[in-house]
This record gives sequence, C-alpha cells and structure tokens, in this order.
Amino acid sequence: MAVPSHAVTVMSPKVDTYHDESLRALFKAVSVDVIDERIVSVPRAFEEKRAVKTYLLSNVSDAAQLRVRLESVADTLSVDCVLQSVSVRLENYRLAVFDMDSTLIQCEVIDRLAELAGVGEAVAAITERAMRGELDFQGSFRERLGMLRGLDESALSEVAANLPITDGMPELILTLRARGVRTAILSGGFDYFARHLQQHYGFDEIHANRLDIAGGKATGEVVGDIVDGQRKKYLLEKIAAELSIEHSQVIAVGDGANDLPMLATAGLGIAFEAKPIVRAQVEHNIRHIGLDGVLYLLGSSRESNAF
Repeated sequence: MAVPSHAVTVMSPKVDTYHDESLRALFKAVSVDVIDERIVSVPRAFEEKRAVKTYLLSNVSDAAQLRVRLESVADTLSVDCVLQSVSVRLENYRLAVFDMDSTLIQCEVIDRLAELAGVGEAVAAITERAMRGELDFQGSFRERLGMLRGLDESALSEVAANLPITDGMPELILTLRARGVRTAILSGGFDYFARHLQQHYGFDEIHANRLDIAGGKATGEVVGDIVDGQRKKYLLEKIAAELSIEHSQVIAVGDGANDLPMLATAGLGIAFEAKPIVRAQVEHNIRHIGLDGVLYLLGSSRESNAF
C-alpha cells in the first residue's frame, strides 16, 4: 500500500454534505491517488452543523497547484478544502496562539470603543487598512488610540459584556486544553478584553496592549510595548522556548497582516476569515466554518498507526 504524503480536509457547514463527487473529480484530473477517505468526528455541539472528511493522498506532484485548485472548489461550494502535508497533520502540537480581534471574537474592539467615543467611522477605516497591510501597524494604532482620548473607562466593561464570540471558539479551546496544548492570546488589541476571554474560556496566558487610563478616562496612549506583528512572532518564540518545544509544534491562527510573522513561524499557521494579503501567503485557510475547523486539521494517533 502506498504511503500518503498529503491530506485534504473538506469542512462543510452543512451536515451530511461532503461533496465527494467534486473532490474525486478534481483528484482524478490532477492525477492524485486517494489512499483513504475518513469521516472526521466533530464536537457534539456541531453534530447537526458540520460535515468533515479527510482524504489521504499520494502522488501529489505539485502541492501549490493542487492548493489553488482546491481553493477554487472551496469558493464554488462554500466549504473549506485544506491541503496539508501528512507530517504537519500528525505533528505533536503543544502550543496554540491566537489573534483576538476578528479571530476569537467577531469584531475589532478598538472600533467598538471608537463608536462609543463618537469617532467610529474614522477609526474603522484606519483599522481596515491596517489589517490589509496598507498601513504601518504601530503608527496607525497610535493614531487610532489618540482618537479615543477622553473615553470613559466604563466603556470597556460595556464592550466586554457584549463581545461576539466566534462560532466554534469555546469548543476549540476546551478540546485543545484537554489534549494538553497550551493556549495563548497574542493580540494587537487590548489586554482588558483578552483577560475577559481568559477568565471565561481558560486561555493559559495573554499578551495584548494596555490602554492607559487616568482619572477614569482614556489618555489616548498605550502602556508599554505595542503588540505588533514582530512582537507576536517574538512572543510565540519566547513561549515555545519556555516550553522547550520546536516551532513545528506550534499552531497559530489569525486574520490580519500583523499576524503574518507568527503564522509563518508556526508549524501550522492558519488564516481564519482572513484578509486577501494573508490568504495569499498562508497555506492553510478557513473561511466557511467556525474556529472548530482548526480541530479537524489535527490528525489522531489512529491515523498515524494506519500507515
């Protein structure tokens, strides 16, 4: 029996909808051999909301071209089709790091705060350009912070109480922690909200920006180093060193241009509902289902024993 070199995981937001014919037709067209097909178990909360299958492949002569073809299928069918090398799928992951805004939560918190400060549209426009990689993150962050000057401290708790949690995030973090994977938030947002998520969902550690408050009002300044793209990379490397693990054993998930350094450093970098500049540079993309999709890219010991 041939030994598989790659795996394609197809994740549909509709139960019992695997799109087998489309995938098999693609594999045949590019002369890829299917060694095995396996239905992937999903958390109980998603048993009526997900259909996930992994194809184990051999004879993959051009992985980059196959990935392009799979992205086309994914766009057509509104599913996620993620190609991985088998070694990446079966890695012993020990650390998972996450961007927060527009990844763990479905908003940019600084935009929510700006709305309460009456400068929502102006700040949101800068945020969007920064996440697309069109602006320097540090400069644009300081500019947006300046617009929050005078915002009442009570706005933080108001926004925190209404954070829109990304579908699948609680199940993902619960499962990772049960597997002994350390979890960390590395955010260019604010530590107040990262701490809120830590308290509710059990993240092991958080690293984010501290909004300076004086007299109950935002000063428009940040305390300490700004957590930008290079800082996220540094923090990933620091935590991995503390755990005495290789970068290949790290999962990183994010959506913006400032996440690219950490996504490139991790063994499994995943672009989640990401901006075009990020999708173009990251091999593993999830766009159509929730953060529980990360779980389906992690192979099991049962898989490794099969070949």
